[in-house]
Amino acid sequence: MKVLVIGGGAREHALCRSLSLDPDVTALHCAPGNAGIAEVAELHRVDALDGAAVAELASGLNADLVVIGPEAPLVAGVADAVRAAGVPVFGPSAQAARLEGSKAFAKDVMAGANVPTARSYVCTTAEEIEAALAAFGAPYVVKDDGLAAGKGVVVTDDVAEARAHALACERVVIEEYLDGPEVSLFAITDGVTVLPLQPAQDFKRALDGDEGPNTGGMGAYSPLPWSDPRLVEEVMDSVLQPTVDELRRRGTPFSGLLYAGLAITSRGVRVIEFNARFGDPETQVVLARLRTPLAGVLLNAARGTLDAQPPLVWRNEAAVTVVIASHNYPGPPRTGDPIEGLAEVAAKDAPYAYVLHAGTRYEGEAVVSAGGRVLSVTATGADLAQARERAYSAVERIRLDGAQHRTDIAAKAAAGL
Repeated sequence: MKVLVIGGGAREHALCRSLSLDPDVTALHCAPGNAGIAEVAELHRVDALDGAAVAELASGLNADLVVIGPEAPLVAGVADAVRAAGVPVFGPSAQAARLEGSKAFAKDVMAGANVPTARSYVCTTAEEIEAALAAFGAPYVVKDDGLAAGKGVVVTDDVAEARAHALACERVVIEEYLDGPEVSLFAITDGVTVLPLQPAQDFKRALDGDEGPNTGGMGAYSPLPWSDPRLVEEVMDSVLQPTVDELRRRGTPFSGLLYAGLAITSRGVRVIEFNARFGDPETQVVLARLRTPLAGVLLNAARGTLDAQPPLVWRNEAAVTVVIASHNYPGPPRTGDPIEGLAEVAAKDAPYAYVLHAGTRYEGEAVVSAGGRVLSVTATGADLAQARERAYSAVERIRLDGAQHRTDIAAKAAAGL
């Protein structure tokens, strides 16, 4: 099977790593990729937002499957263009991807499907914003309606900060604050059948103790030893299957990866948000635990034959990933700094720990930083404590001037707290 992955972050590196280990994959391509992905896939230059260009590349490669990683190409309709070219594609249509592309659309779908979520107001004027902030009070939850690369949400007790963020958005969703821990649950679907993966928890704040600004994610772990054993079944019944059924009823079937961001509140499970693709950094830990070869599962979803997919098999090990970010992230990052120590991790920590590239590029033969989140260090272990120890041991080998990372990823869960 020839597979083309679109994207160039740590999520796509995790996907490419898993696909490269699949015996059914005979050729692996990625566009545009990054310095790490180049070690497992042939890279191609393409504008990931140009559906015609991606479809032409896929057809030229005789790809059997195209996997679209990031949200922006999905919202732009790249999957539609690839499907129109007759190539199976894992990723929803532009219409279905609005589930992530518009918070207001997602709320409307959830209402139609009777999916539990936070009460909210969609605001387009200063007067509507003031009324919504007053209605809910602190903590204020303010979400840019459109895509914002994981940085469009502000959660604050400061009404001035909440107001400023809301006014800076063309259209904004203001909603009630949901208490309780957050959980990410992925599901692969062909628009009818829904196949849930294992839950994970990510860490969105930049600093230890969940302090600092929101980011695209600073680390994650799986499994969740503290969660209800029936959590996946409950979310399937109350969230995932009803959402897929509602989108199909509306004539916009969702085929691809449906990601539910959940809050386990005092009143039960509530949906915080939907994504239309694998989440980053949760993908890194979920795929690290998946024993079933990945390509066939994604191809079944793309072909509409997911009902024929045998049950997924999971490793018993735990997985932890720690993100290494550039100086000043999540503000404008400093780039071009040399990254050292990657060979040391490969020599001393493999196979239990490995590095997945996000914002990197080659400068000559050197690997340098090229974005805010630069690397994800992922490790597995018999339990979370061992996986965590291995991840941080590998992190310490990597040298990047001005780099930052959280030191408390999975700490509470590993300690049984």
